[in-house]
Parts: sequence; structure tokens; C-alpha cells
Amino acid sequence: MNKFAVVLAAALFTGTASADLSAVPSGTYYVDTTHAYVRLQYNHLGLSNPTLGFDEFKMSMDLDAADPTKTSVAVEIMTDSVQTGSEIFHQHLTGDKWFDAANNPTINFNSTALAANADGTYDLTGDLTIKGQTNPVTLKVTVNNAMMHPMAKKPVVGISAVGGLMRSQWGLGAYAPNVSDDVKIEIQAELLKGE
Repeated sequence: MNKFAVVLAAALFTGTASADLSAVPSGTYYVDTTHAYVRLQYNHLGLSNPTLGFDEFKMSMDLDAADPTKTSVAVEIMTDSVQTGSEIFHQHLTGDKWFDAANNPTINFNSTALAANADGTYDLTGDLTIKGQTNPVTLKVTVNNAMMHPMAKKPVVGISAVGGLMRSQWGLGAYAPNVSDDVKIEIQAELLKGE
């Protein structure tokens, strides 16, 4: 079962219970891009586990603090902003064989359901669109903290989200299984309440 698997290496996910959201009001929250990360990881020939990320993305959350299961999340990632550590590899991934950034400038996630788990985490399910193909995915989300931001003077919510997907379901299955079909996703984000 594919799980989106956004964000933004599962090893960094603590799995601790989510923080109480009662300290912040309901409303629309937007990502602080200086404190947010979207990463993906795969296995290469059993030799290494490369980690890639994205430099440019938008994220918004319509929070219902009284009933978090009514909260919705949207993420838009600029495909061409993939971080590879190599210009040659960047051109390879953004070319028409892979992400085809020229014709598919964004990767989009729009939530469809949010379910609370007994351990205080949440399962966030939504539609993930990559290269024109849409499939449902699920992220496990932990609310790290919800508070008044001491510098920004706005309500802020910090989240960690992890999951996984099978890249072949989006038409990106080349070289499997030598390059793993299974991709881990991790998102770390701080979201500030909008005006």
C-alpha cells in the first residue's frame, strides 16, 4: 500500500505523541519556508541510501483546533527545485524521463482525510499528483508543538510527517529493483497562522 510519504528519512521521526493543539486558534496556517524541509530517500543497488530534497514548496493547513480530524493540508512542490548535489543528476531527474519539470512544474498533495491514532499521532490521507498521475497516499503526522511563536508573535504549529510510496505507481519505476521502487518521504515544517 503506498503511503505518502511526503516529508518532508524515517530515522529522524521520533514517534512520540502529538502535542496539544488547544494553545493555538483554528484558522489557516502557512509554512515558514526557512524552517521546513521536504525530503525523499531510496536505496541504490544496496550500496547507499541517497537523500534528495526540494528547495521550493508551499504548504497550507486549515486547522480545526477543536477537532483536528477536520483539518486539511495542501502542499505544492516546485519540481525543478529538487536538490541532488550534482548538476548532471539534477538535469537527469528533471528531464522528460523522470519528473519532466518542463511539462509538470509542480508536485501536489491535497488531503482528503485525517484520522487520530491511539498514540496521539495522525494518519493524513490525500491525493498525490506527480507527472500528471494521481494516487492516494498516507502520512503519519506528529504535532511537535503548538504555541505562540516568540519571535514572529503569531500562533505556530510544528509538525513531522513520514511515509512511503512505490514510485512505479506514478510511472517512475525505471531501474527497479536495482534502484528501490519504495521511496521514503519526510516532511518537517513550522506553520504560522495567517492574518
